[in-house]
Amino acid sequence: MLTHQQVELAAENLQGQVRRTEMIHSPYYSNSLGTPLYFKCENLQHTGSFKIRGAYNFLSQQDPQQLAAGVITASAGNHAQGLACAAKLLDCPCRVIMPEGTPLAKELATLDYGAEVEIQGVGFDDAVTYAKRIAEEEELLYVPAFDDELVMAGQGTVGLEILAELPELDTLVVPIGGGGLISGVAAAICEAKPSVRLIGVEAASAASAQLARRKGQPAKVPNSCHSLADGIAVKQVGELTFPVMEKYVEDIVSVEEEAVAMAIVSLMERGKLVVEGAGAVGLAALLFGLKTIHKGTTVCLLSGGNLDVQTMSRVVERGMLAEGRYLKLRLEMIDMPGALAQLTQVLSHIGANIFQVNHDRHKSSLPLGEAEVILDLETRGPAHIQEILLVLEEEGYRPEVLR
Repeated sequence: MLTHQQVELAAENLQGQVRRTEMIHSPYYSNSLGTPLYFKCENLQHTGSFKIRGAYNFLSQQDPQQLAAGVITASAGNHAQGLACAAKLLDCPCRVIMPEGTPLAKELATLDYGAEVEIQGVGFDDAVTYAKRIAEEEELLYVPAFDDELVMAGQGTVGLEILAELPELDTLVVPIGGGGLISGVAAAICEAKPSVRLIGVEAASAASAQLARRKGQPAKVPNSCHSLADGIAVKQVGELTFPVMEKYVEDIVSVEEEAVAMAIVSLMERGKLVVEGAGAVGLAALLFGLKTIHKGTTVCLLSGGNLDVQTMSRVVERGMLAEGRYLKLRLEMIDMPGALAQLTQVLSHIGANIFQVNHDRHKSSLPLGEAEVILDLETRGPAHIQEILLVLEEEGYRPEVLR
């Protein structure tokens, strides 16, 4: 089982190669939660996530001849970028197999770090199978994303930094995907300070750690694992990470998609931090979870910030929708000069801010002399939405809420 000493050795290997990321105290969230809250900002790490720590530690311990032949992995995001950057630092060839549907921004970022990228497989599991076959055929070194002690130890160096900066730590909230990060952090912190409560958080649609805990061993979740927190949407935790989690992790909780979206938006507005879904699940659990998980001085680990612009737009819209700050409406009205201006005047009087208007008078299903209007509105919350709908009804518009 992974030890504290292995994590300390990894910290020596990583000296000067990774960023010692900021620990930020948040007065706003501390006040909201009623306890001191800090963020460990791995979203500000090189490549935008903690993954470079494990990748570099793994590569740095390999035979130089093997590295010269090249390394390969399968990933749709952060592990790909972390490995590509680590391989560039160690001057070894790197290939990354990405599944179909990988966002172009992540593919381009991996290419920018010097890796060769190949798109293969309809999903992550297919990409892994293909990458391992290529590794065997071409004698390349396959680099696992999480289920390896060198990788786990590298990720665990985050924990050493947290404890060194905040020795009074009581609760640490960490995202769980395959378990590499939380198992490494557990070995780093819980051996040195057993009183620390370690809480794991995963996406409800990919709750593989909770499933493993129920069954007593790693098992694949039966569903498809689609989530805003795509970086931790893993179907099965690792064989090596699982026993470490069982030994040290006090509780594992899950969060729904709406909570993740609201946490991302909240971090942008209140924390001035861009954090991807996988990195925001901890705050989602603290703010919107079904039970209280924080006690005493708490650190929320923001594991990554690789949120591409297109995804950011969709997530912000979803987060605002979940908070009751965004409303999309369809309505029909008389097609005559001044009708649209009259509608916007009604909305203005009740304080609805118009994001977008789509006015269509040519739709075949419309009665003659009428037009369809689709409205995207910014609102002040659920009560304001009800006021808008009531006023529009009173004005004869028959609004239909679109989701």
